[in-house]
Amino acid sequence: MATNTEQTANLEEEIVATLRTIYDPEIPVNIYDLGLIYEIDIKELPLVKIEMTLTSPNCPMTDVIMYQIENRVKLIETIEEVQVSIVFEPPWDKEMISEEGKLKLGLL
Repeated sequence: MATNTEQTANLEEEIVATLRTIYDPEIPVNIYDLGLIYEIDIKELPLVKIEMTLTSPNCPMTDVIMYQIENRVKLIETIEEVQVSIVFEPPWDKEMISEEGKLKLGLL
């Protein structure tokens, strides 16, 4: 039987894997590898809180991205509610993009 620590790690991995399936339609890199996800809080299960930013405060795809996050993460067993908060501190910077994301964007 898995310990709470193992279950927490597995759940976080599953959430990250799900976030890696969500893309800003204007950028060919998923939102996780873009560095847009600042925090994943699973302390209040079945509620998950996700704090994220956007590449621009005027991103026209904000609602679409938030809808995808809420609906896809809720498909994970044990998660019933997802709250997504958009923050702009610290401001997003291209240095937050993962190595894999930088490769896809030709930044390496």
